[in-house]
Amino acid sequence: MDKHIPVMLTDIIDALSPQSGQKYIDCTLGGGGYTLALAAAVGSSGLVLATDLDEEAIANIEMIKAERGLTQISAVHSNFKNIASVVAEHFPGTLFDGIVMDLGLSSAQLADLGRGFSFRIDSNLNMGFDASEKKNKTENIINNYREKELTELIRNYGEEKYAHRIAQSIIARRSEAKITTTSSLVDAIAAAVPALYRNDKRLHFATRTFQALRIATNDELNNLREVLPSALSLLKSGGILAAVSFHSLEDRIVKQFLVEASKDCLCPPRLPVCICHHQAQLKIITKKPLTASAAELATNPRSRSAKLRLAQKIWIKSGLATSISKLLINT
Repeated sequence: MDKHIPVMLTDIIDALSPQSGQKYIDCTLGGGGYTLALAAAVGSSGLVLATDLDEEAIANIEMIKAERGLTQISAVHSNFKNIASVVAEHFPGTLFDGIVMDLGLSSAQLADLGRGFSFRIDSNLNMGFDASEKKNKTENIINNYREKELTELIRNYGEEKYAHRIAQSIIARRSEAKITTTSSLVDAIAAAVPALYRNDKRLHFATRTFQALRIATNDELNNLREVLPSALSLLKSGGILAAVSFHSLEDRIVKQFLVEASKDCLCPPRLPVCICHHQAQLKIITKKPLTASAAELATNPRSRSAKLRLAQKIWIKSGLATSISKLLINT
């Protein structure tokens, strides 16, 4: 695998402060940066459970694990949305001192000629994280979705202002020949957008469309919505949840979850007594997301759009205390 530089590694390790014998989960193994750093800190008496949908990521960490004798690492090929069932199967009843998830792509995935993640490399148009998946969902979307479906997908998941024009161009191109490579998709996008947009040096004109297709192919946003409450349930009291996002759609989901999980009551303000019985389970550490330092930006361009949010699991108050506190506030 190509050299992978983990994003905001120092910030994450500082926040988690891993100690010998502790237990952690890396929900998104990728290039293994977080997993290896945590493994070094917890030592042979600790545990780092790492999951990934990419079998190459699992094979890579297993090779490193064998070479270095890192028995504290346990790698499982799985979608991170299934983390609760993975723990139940492999480490039943275990609670963890911290859980980290990096929602971006690894350098190896971007450079893989057999995958379609990068618009800068001509390769097969397959953006699935799980390379063992036989069905090419990306090709199916590009070549079979109707104009309205494509437009909404590109607009909603890519936040692309030229979504309709791009969808029309894709449909026109595929009527001549099936779109099966990244270069043919880039050509279709280029034909749809204005020259000024196409020549913008700040952001490649295909970025948002490729993002939208990757999100849709892997159902990324729904997976994220599922993994967050599961991760919370697996944390010890005092455990830290760390999430690194790379675009506003992901960050919005993480932020909303942390805000709701940090509230004692979700009832409308007009109700004098809490009837939802919701209890705060998290204390937000980062009111605003952390971003990469200037030093990291200079050496790791992938960190440019990274946002790190942190929260700590707290002791749950009784439901009676929550209702009384709300009653006192409203009187």
